Amino acid sequence: MPRPLPLLTLAISLVLLASTTTVNAHNITRILAKHPQFSTFNHYLTVTHLAAEINRRQTITVLALDNAAMSSLLSKQLSVYTLRNVLSLHVLVDYFGTRKLHQITNGTEVTATMFQATGSAPGASGYVNITDLNGGKVAFGAEDNDGKLDAVYVKSLEEIPYNISILQISQPLNSAEAEAPTAAPTLNVTAILSNQGCKAFSDLLIASGAHTTFEENVDGGLTVFCPTDPVINGFMPKYKNLTAPQKVSLLLYHGIPIYQSLQMLKTSNGIMNTLATNGANKYDFTVQNDGEVVTLETKVTTATITGTVKDEEPLVVYKINKVLLPRELFKAAPEKKAPAPKGEKEVADGPNADAPSDESNDQTADNDNGVHKMGGGRLAVVAPSFFFGVVMFFLFD
Repeated sequence: MPRPLPLLTLAISLVLLASTTTVNAHNITRILAKHPQFSTFNHYLTVTHLAAEINRRQTITVLALDNAAMSSLLSKQLSVYTLRNVLSLHVLVDYFGTRKLHQITNGTEVTATMFQATGSAPGASGYVNITDLNGGKVAFGAEDNDGKLDAVYVKSLEEIPYNISILQISQPLNSAEAEAPTAAPTLNVTAILSNQGCKAFSDLLIASGAHTTFEENVDGGLTVFCPTDPVINGFMPKYKNLTAPQKVSLLLYHGIPIYQSLQMLKTSNGIMNTLATNGANKYDFTVQNDGEVVTLETKVTTATITGTVKDEEPLVVYKINKVLLPRELFKAAPEKKAPAPKGEKEVADGPNADAPSDESNDQTADNDNGVHKMGGGRLAVVAPSFFFGVVMFFLFD
């Protein structure tokens, strides 16, 4: 006798609930892309790298400026580093939806911004005053602006309680401290590497003289892939067997002469030239991604990006779990053979003394910064199978 339908419905609901555990993070760039009148604001959030900071935050409010308001701000001809400070003043590190704006205790609240979070905002200059005015209007002003409320709330563009809220305000917030000239940061590649777990790689750059090529390319854009100290230490026996020019080429192979954020790498899979590329000497590798995991394939070895050391345009530095071995210096890894037919004895190839093994112990993974993947594919297979099993059980038991 079939069981009652409500029990079957309950079982199906439980299975569906168990298979929907993924939480989608917000993406400020995609949200604003739906509103063309905010294209300039959206563009400069990306240029100043604030977009990535916003996306990393779990609770955030963005005070968005339309194209007309951005034109008035850009007319001040601020440097991109100063503009970052000004725009970061428009990002509140708390959630304020439309309802909350009109329910502020005593009508006024002072809240911190991402400018304050940088640690470079003196005094209270990194705070914004929010005041609920008579007649339903809500005004905003920087705390270091002599109490002036520069802008008013216009409308809500997007609200995902209590994750992200994007509210349009009428004009930019004025702040003398945020608009103070900000010099471009000094980007010393080897110093950055030495302080972030890549000292062994940095020492090799300096000893070989390859560091000068890295330094010369910073201003125009540079992406560095740094094998961590344990990886370099394990690779040293092979490194010592290379000639001086080969050592330089190997090290230059770990740099790309353009800025490539992690998101850019994920969306621009394919062949990449490197600092070692020179005419017939291709010295390139292929970038591939599987979800959030990005790999670099050289035909000899495959390395995985395990972390970001620094991301401040024009420079980005990533940690990788293997030394990148170019096919110009090392023999390509043999292609994997199809499994032998059942019943036949598989014959192994003899050792190749000339082809270094990239899977040996000298390519130790950087477990402290490893990227771990969840077997989503396996879950996708198991969930439907379990679902149909439950259905069949209730229908025919």
